[in-house]
This record gives sequence, structure tokens and C-alpha cells, in this order.
Amino acid sequence: MLLGVNIDHIAVLREARKINDPDPLDAVSLVKRAGADQITIHLREDRRHINDDDAKKIIETSQLPINLECSINAEIIDKVLQLHPHRATLVPEKREEVTTEGGLDVVKNKEIITEIAKRLKKEHIELSLFIDPNSAMIEASKEINAEWIELHTGLYANIYAMLYSNLSRSRHSIKELELDRESLHVKLLEATHELERSAKQAQQLGLKVAAGHGLNYQNVKRILDIKEICELNIGQSIIARSIFVGFETAVKELLGLIR
Repeated sequence: MLLGVNIDHIAVLREARKINDPDPLDAVSLVKRAGADQITIHLREDRRHINDDDAKKIIETSQLPINLECSINAEIIDKVLQLHPHRATLVPEKREEVTTEGGLDVVKNKEIITEIAKRLKKEHIELSLFIDPNSAMIEASKEINAEWIELHTGLYANIYAMLYSNLSRSRHSIKELELDRESLHVKLLEATHELERSAKQAQQLGLKVAAGHGLNYQNVKRILDIKEICELNIGQSIIARSIFVGFETAVKELLGLIR
């Protein structure tokens, strides 16, 4: 299984003080040295963390493939075509969200995404669609001729955190998941099953399957059992752990779990 390391949160830390340190570019060589397979960055419309200069420098200098997450906004797609990453992963965006809250509605936006897919293919940029584990979304992704889907693991991760961590006792508790442990166990099994079913369906259709969002050193273990998933994209938990053990070590520790 491949590991893409999302380095957005290095830029989040930089933007917290509005200075030039830390620089996300410094992480690229460390990801490679640690043995990971890909750099993932998200160029948001509001440029709240990774900006155009970051994306340009990282894509031009990285010896690892770059997976550039972006919205379907026309201006952003034009920028992606200029930057020419190895892969573009289309995601939904809301200005007020803290992080991406769900998968892209491929069915609703099929016409727009189909045109984007044609433009990316012409420039030899792989297309991945960040979607919820949903049969209709997977079928639409195949019809659009995407090479990849990335299954949104946010619901699974949230249930896991409410069940096995102290999240429910904190001010960040997820209200709709404040349930008894038995109910959370059932929901976790359901969420895991949906990820398994979706990965199998996608692979049978000839799509390559990635997964990501909210994955960490604890909850990733069940995802590793889904053999149809061939790539994980993980960021925040790696950056958080790096504060205590160092960035390269944090990447290596996660790779140890994966491999």
C-alpha cells in the first residue's frame, strides 16, 4: 500500500503567524528520505494554507509525484493545468469549513467534471475524485473516465474517535455521534463495511482506490485490511505527531504500520 503525505498543515502553522516559517517545501525531501511514495497538497480557493508559490515550488522540485487536491472551480482548474502535477484530486470546498467535510457529488457535477477530465487527460494529468463510499458516485466516476477514486474516511474516523478516544469528553465532541458504546460499535462496523464494499466495487470497475481523511496511527489498522485500497493520503496526524518525535520519524512510524 502506498502512502501520500499531505503537508498542508505545515503551511497552516506558517499562516498562523503570517511569516515564512516553516516552509512546506522543506518537508518534501524528508518525505522522500522516510520512504513515502507521494506528496499531497490542497490548493484551496481561499489559499488559507498552501498558496500558488508553494504549489509551484513543490511541483517543480519534488522527486516524488505530487497529488494536487483542488475544487472544480474554473480558475483553480486553469491553475492546475499551468502547474501540471502528477495527479489532480477533485474535492468539494466550502469557505466556512475547517476541513473538507464530505465527498464530491460526482453525479450532480458530472457534466462539469467530464469536461475537466478531458482537459486533464489532454495534459497527461491523472484524475482522482474524492468521494463518499457510495455506489452511484463510484459508477459516475467510472463513466467520467477517472483513473482514481479516493474514498472519504471521515465518518469512519469520527466514529472511531468517539468510541476509542476521549473526543466525546472534549469540547470538540461530535454531537450527532454522542451515542452509547454499543450503538457506536454498530456504526463503526457499518462504516467499515461501506468502505470495503465501495473499494471492491471500484476495483471491479477498473478504478484505482485511495482513501483518506481523519486517518491516524490508531484507526488506520482496520483500513489496512481492505486489500482493494492501494493508497492512503494522510496529513494532520503525521504533522501533529512530528511535534514530539520529529517529522521524518513520524512518517517512518506510519509507514511501519502500513508495511
